[in-house]
Amino acid sequence: MTSSKQALAHAASADAAPGDQPGAAGRAQGRGTPPPGKDSWRSRLYRWDMKASPYAFVAPFFIVFGAFSLVPLLYTAWYSLHNVQLSNLDGQTWTGLDNYQNLLSSDFFWNALWNTFTIGVISTVPQLLMAIGLAHLLNYKLRGSTVWRVVMLTPYATSVAAATLVFVLLYSWDGGMINWLLEFVGIDPVNWRESDWGSQFAVSSIVIWRWTGYNALIYLAAMQAIPADLYESAAIDGANRWQQFLHVTIPQLRPTILFTVVVSTIGATQLFGEPLLFGGVSGSKGGSEHQYQTLGLYMYDQGWIIGNLGKASAIAWSMFLILLIVAVIQLLVSRRLRKSQ
Repeated sequence: MTSSKQALAHAASADAAPGDQPGAAGRAQGRGTPPPGKDSWRSRLYRWDMKASPYAFVAPFFIVFGAFSLVPLLYTAWYSLHNVQLSNLDGQTWTGLDNYQNLLSSDFFWNALWNTFTIGVISTVPQLLMAIGLAHLLNYKLRGSTVWRVVMLTPYATSVAAATLVFVLLYSWDGGMINWLLEFVGIDPVNWRESDWGSQFAVSSIVIWRWTGYNALIYLAAMQAIPADLYESAAIDGANRWQQFLHVTIPQLRPTILFTVVVSTIGATQLFGEPLLFGGVSGSKGGSEHQYQTLGLYMYDQGWIIGNLGKASAIAWSMFLILLIVAVIQLLVSRRLRKSQ
């Protein structure tokens, strides 16, 4: 009797349509795969959403980048190959590489390139050394550490115009506090705007004041990520705090130091606001004798004062190529550091 019931059940399951399963197994499979027909468009919509949503999320960045970065970059490259005047933008004349050849033969370009390099060195080296020292002090447990960190970031939050105007008063030839301090210690006053190295030092001091605290906080974040076991092992071996700083902190900060050097180099290459406002009427010229005219000022002077947009575009692309060289050097050095570790 039992065997006959089992045979009937087996026959019923064999007569069922392909894909149909009796019991809980069939119901479970029905929930996992939508049936064909009216629900098939939902499956297609789901698959399309899974594929297209990531691109939709990142699309705003690429749209903004293309509209405000890529298109101007390519348009500037096109301008650099033409003779374009600000007063007649439609009257473009093809010149090829003449604008670049004129730059290479121009004493003003090499002077601006040298000034950019010297101001970059004078502002970057003391800035990063002071930033490491301040970060090392802030890394200790101090009272009101949060307040000190905010104070470090205050110069960075100050506008370039406000900071530069204050330094213009400090470096004033007649009545400036810097010359007053020099006279107080028996040193003759310096005409900071007309002096070659004096004007570059004055411009560099503005950059140092604005960016030291910012880099100090970057170093501080990197120092706090160093494992405490390294300092404990160094202390057990008899190293004092200065030795721990030299042999533990500095080696661990190498990638961060490389990053800040590259960022500071890029900022020095694009230096514009500080020397422009410091020079006053002759700011775009970088002084009466172009003694602190940077590449940014030279590009501004050629493009907006003289009106030669073709040459200004060539200067812009020269700066871009310099930044590419810096990026390649940074890549090679970072690879070497990773191999050494």
